Amino acid sequence: MLRELNIENLAVIQKADICFSENLNIFTGETGAGKSVLVNSINAVLGQRIKKDIIRTGCEKAMVSALFTGIDDSSAAILESFGIDFSDDEIIISREIHSDGRSTARINGKAVTLAAVREIGENLINIHGQHDNQILLQPEKHLDIIDSFGGDSSLLDSYREAFRKLQLTARKLGELRVTEKNQNERIMLLKERIDEIGSLEINPDEDNNIDDELLIIQNSERIAASLRNAYIILNGDNISNVSEMLMDCENEISDISEFSKAVSELYERLSALRIEASDIADEFLKLSENIDFDRSRLEYLTERRSKLNHIMKKYNAPLSEICRLYDEAVSEMNNIEGCSDRIKILSDEKEKLLLDVTEKAKKLSAYREKTAEKFAKSVCSELEFLNMPDVILKVKHEKGKLTINGMDSMEILISANKGETPKSISKIASGGELSRIMLALKSVVADKDLIPTLIFDEIDTGVSGRAARKIGIKLKEISRSHQVICVTHLSQIAVMADNHLLIEKKTENDRTFTEVSALDFEGRVNEIARILSGDSPSSLMLDNAREELKKAMKV
Repeated sequence: MLRELNIENLAVIQKADICFSENLNIFTGETGAGKSVLVNSINAVLGQRIKKDIIRTGCEKAMVSALFTGIDDSSAAILESFGIDFSDDEIIISREIHSDGRSTARINGKAVTLAAVREIGENLINIHGQHDNQILLQPEKHLDIIDSFGGDSSLLDSYREAFRKLQLTARKLGELRVTEKNQNERIMLLKERIDEIGSLEINPDEDNNIDDELLIIQNSERIAASLRNAYIILNGDNISNVSEMLMDCENEISDISEFSKAVSELYERLSALRIEASDIADEFLKLSENIDFDRSRLEYLTERRSKLNHIMKKYNAPLSEICRLYDEAVSEMNNIEGCSDRIKILSDEKEKLLLDVTEKAKKLSAYREKTAEKFAKSVCSELEFLNMPDVILKVKHEKGKLTINGMDSMEILISANKGETPKSISKIASGGELSRIMLALKSVVADKDLIPTLIFDEIDTGVSGRAARKIGIKLKEISRSHQVICVTHLSQIAVMADNHLLIEKKTENDRTFTEVSALDFEGRVNEIARILSGDSPSSLMLDNAREELKKAMKV
């Protein structure tokens, strides 16, 4: 809950340090004293957008900080997700607003984004102002109100999980059907590619191998002749062949090799050279015998090379890339051929999920129907207490198509006068009635609302007298389970305060500023009397205020 609020240089407030009780905190003050600034201050510290002109004139920046205690598990989880250290179940949220439009937010001294502040703030404080009454005027919001009253979200959570699965399956199925619809042309293209490339049975380096073989065949006669001549030179029948000459040289050297180490080494090298020359001559002979001009092979290779040239030109790619295109085409074709099977599987799955979602939607709808009946009775009871005894409240329940929220639409209908048929709230409710209806709603969901602090700004709009007193009593009741902060101009509400805070506008050195102070009993007497009669209340009015306060303390 909110324990302290510190404000500096915000609008008319130069400096204010405000402490709150854990129960009912009431702000009062003359019109224009700055009561709205307090709500704006809390909005600022909760990360809401604040205009730079809210900074006090002549100041460079405004500062607002708030101390919260009793941090629950949900808030703790959010803080931990942002890496924020906290101890003793308390945090300090601060916000600086600069005159140039910049602002800085911190939690326990760590700079954070406004989004982070808003996320944690939503778990700490719920602010009800005049704009919140607009929720009552929007039928699309009424289902959320009924669900909040019900308190048990398990059916809705289960339904939404199943519905999201249904949505995902339906989306996948739709994508597959679009693919199937548009795939005929693609199939023709892929089939053509697979047939054309596949029929050739291409090897990635085949064109280079063909070129090498063609070169040999086209020059076979010349190659064979040259190899035979080389053999003859090295080891042929002629007198001057190289092998015979090397043999003669070897014989000549052998007799002197023993006299010189250098000659001996040369002799060994010469001997090896002769053997190598003889081996080379034999290889020349074998190669020459194996080389044959094969016209049919030449024709085959020439034709094959032509086909490869054609397909490389068509795809403007080397054979390695063409082989890759073939593999990809085969893979894609297999996927397409499996599309129909997947469509059948997903269609069956969708039907099963639809049955499950529909069944869950029916259970949720039945639960909401019972909840709506209890809700109507509870709110009517609260409204009767709030001086609207003749009110009739019903919940119009209609069923339609499945959405993320189920199959239900609900609208709260009301009749504020006897004999009138319940109608949309927007058609019959006044501002004062809206305030009381909203308070009644807050009352019936209070025990289910996990947000520890509730703020009511101008909850008393359009009401007075007995109705105002009833509102004060109801706020007192809510404050037994939640911290309540309320801004009011009615004495019937102010007397119910556990902590009464006065907002006063003062002038010093030709400069206006606002002070916030906690009132003791006599201070409250004076303020209640002022609210009742205006400035300079009479002794009688002071006595009346004192008696009203004593009565309120017994509530």
